[in-house]
Amino acid sequence: MSDPLVLQAVQRTYRGEAGELPVLRGVDLTLRAGEIVALVAPSGAGKSTLLHVAGLLDRPDGGAVLVEGRDVGTLPDGARTAVRRDTIGFVYQFHHLLGEFTALENVVLPQLIAGKSRRAAETRAKSLLDAFGLGQRLEHLPGKLSGGEQQRVAIARALANAPKVLLADEPTGNLDVHTAGVVFEELMAMVRGQNLAALVATHNPDLAARMDRTVTLRDGRIVAG
Repeated sequence: MSDPLVLQAVQRTYRGEAGELPVLRGVDLTLRAGEIVALVAPSGAGKSTLLHVAGLLDRPDGGAVLVEGRDVGTLPDGARTAVRRDTIGFVYQFHHLLGEFTALENVVLPQLIAGKSRRAAETRAKSLLDAFGLGQRLEHLPGKLSGGEQQRVAIARALANAPKVLLADEPTGNLDVHTAGVVFEELMAMVRGQNLAALVATHNPDLAARMDRTVTLRDGRIVAG
C-alpha cells in the first residue's frame, strides 16, 4: 500500500519585480498512515509554502507530490480540487469558521459539497463534534463558542470528508497554553484513531516533542529536527 503523502525533490520559487526567491529547493518527505510529524522552522523558512504545495493549494515548480502513490501536483485545477476535497484536510491557526452557520452546519457543509446526503453528513458531523466534547454545542454559532471550541469545530470540519492526510498550520497557536494542550491531545487521538498521516507546523517545542518525529526546513530542504 502506498504512503498517504510523499514529496519528492519538490521545488517552489516565487518570482517578482525584485527577481526570484527560491523557497523550496528540493524537499523530500514521506508521511505514513497513523504518523504525526512536527514541522518546526523559523518564520519565513517556507513552512506555509510547503503545506500549500503538499495540500495542492499551490503548484510545485519541480519535483512530485504523490498522494497514495499518484502524482497529483501538476494535475489540472479541477482534478486537484477533487483530490484535495476527498483526501486532504486542513487546519489553520485561525479557525475560519462561517459565522452565520452553526457548529453542526460548518461540519456538514464540506460533506454536502463532496456529494454526501444531508442525513449522512449530519450523522458524521454529530459523531465528530461529539468526539470533541461538543455534543451540546451543535446549534451554537461560532461567536457563541470559546476559542478552544471554535478550533475543535475547525478540526472536525477538516476531518469531515474522512481524509487520508491532515495538514495543520499552527493549529493551536491562537489558544492559551492549557487549551492548546487539551485541543492538541484531542487532535492526536483523532489522527491515530482514524489512521491519518498528519503534518503539523508549530513553533511550540512542547507540542513538537509529543509527535512521532520532528523535521525542519533548512535552506529550502527537509532535515531531521
